[in-house]
Amino acid sequence: MLTEQANENFPQGQEDFLVSRARELVKDLFRPNPLIYWSDFLFSAFLGWGAFVLALTAPAFSIQQILCVSVSCLALYRAVLFTHEIAHFKKGTFKVFRWVWNLLCGIPLMVPVFLYQSVHFDHHKQNFYGTRKDGEYFPFALKRRRLIVIHVLFSFLVPILFLVRFSVLAPLSLIDKRMRTFLMARMSALNIDLDYQRPESSWKDEKGWKIQEFLAGLFAWIFFGAIAAKIIPAAALFLWYCVSALIFMVNSIRTLAAHRYQNPEGNVVSHSNQMLDSVNIPGNRWTTPLWAPVGLRFHATHHLFPDLPYHVLGEAHRRLIQDQGKNSLYGQTVCSGLLPALTRLWNHAKG
Repeated sequence: MLTEQANENFPQGQEDFLVSRARELVKDLFRPNPLIYWSDFLFSAFLGWGAFVLALTAPAFSIQQILCVSVSCLALYRAVLFTHEIAHFKKGTFKVFRWVWNLLCGIPLMVPVFLYQSVHFDHHKQNFYGTRKDGEYFPFALKRRRLIVIHVLFSFLVPILFLVRFSVLAPLSLIDKRMRTFLMARMSALNIDLDYQRPESSWKDEKGWKIQEFLAGLFAWIFFGAIAAKIIPAAALFLWYCVSALIFMVNSIRTLAAHRYQNPEGNVVSHSNQMLDSVNIPGNRWTTPLWAPVGLRFHATHHLFPDLPYHVLGEAHRRLIQDQGKNSLYGQTVCSGLLPALTRLWNHAKG
């Protein structure tokens, strides 16, 4: 059990030293650089949608189309995961960035930012992390292996569910209160735990969410209408599904490698033990960010300091390892690669 191990691995004095010393080492890294955010996001988004358009014009199932779909998937995947950074922006900052992200990624891909806000914030709360209140955590390592497989396969249903959610169910929910409650509690979060119910306190009276919801539904119907009017080819819907499903699939695999998932449901762990239950995979600076973009390969570092901008996580990790060593408590978070992390999770789970 992680909680029992934590008490042995983190004597109180040692834990305090780790956090205080680590914060001192990275105290100059907390200011985000807007130029990096804007240039990285816009390049990724335009590359992704540009490759999508090229895929539409390429011969069906040709090498050219497969290549374009792959580029579109990886580029839009990177662009989409800026929602993780948006969830950590201080209130009142990067307002234009949030809406541009929604218009270029969130709304066209049916994942507006409200699906992630507050849900991810709860994931970092010490009294929520790893409990039933944490929609981004599921103790895979303590469950059957088939649940790991289901987690990945479910990714291929998510684009369809969200497309139906915004285009059909959202309008119907305006005249059916029970459906509205179900929609907001069970179909308004990007989560891992399929039993997760979003608390009413996180969505009640949120006017901004209604605007995002309306725009996503409007986009879906304009998209359908353009296909029906033959303004764009019907293949666009199929390619949209392929790119969206691949994004969710790659992200589902990434999330399996992000934590050890050894915390029994209901147990509350300390801030440092959240870090110990998380995984850093520095990997290769060129290939690893393809499946763990926007700093997410340094997931344990992120859990230690959630407010660090993504573009400094690599430097923060380097400083912490250099100061504390590879055999330190912080060093225990490092894994050599994606496959070893997944293998460890698979071997720890029940057959």
